[in-house]
Amino acid sequence: MTNARRRMEGVVTRAKSAKTVTVRIDRSFRHPLYHKVIRKSQDFLVHDEVGCHPGDWVRIVESRPISKRKRWAVEQVLRRVSEAEVAAGEAELVAPAGPEAEA
Repeated sequence: MTNARRRMEGVVTRAKSAKTVTVRIDRSFRHPLYHKVIRKSQDFLVHDEVGCHPGDWVRIVESRPISKRKRWAVEQVLRRVSEAEVAAGEAELVAPAGPEAEA
């Protein structure tokens, strides 16, 4: 990492488009006046040549503008989710949530 491009780490939350994933970057900081810990998250559209899945922990790097909202690219996959976790995650999205969904 010899260049000065910004790098951030986050979790892939969506991977439905071709060569595009959505990465959520979470950060926490202490409020300067009230000293309460504040958690904020931001979603980025990221160019993906690697083939990421939702749940993967990735490092993204600043790049040239690729499209209207894509200015980042996946540099490295830090931790991949297992196939069982991917299948379980999809099953949770399809399955009804809670007892009130059955009624």
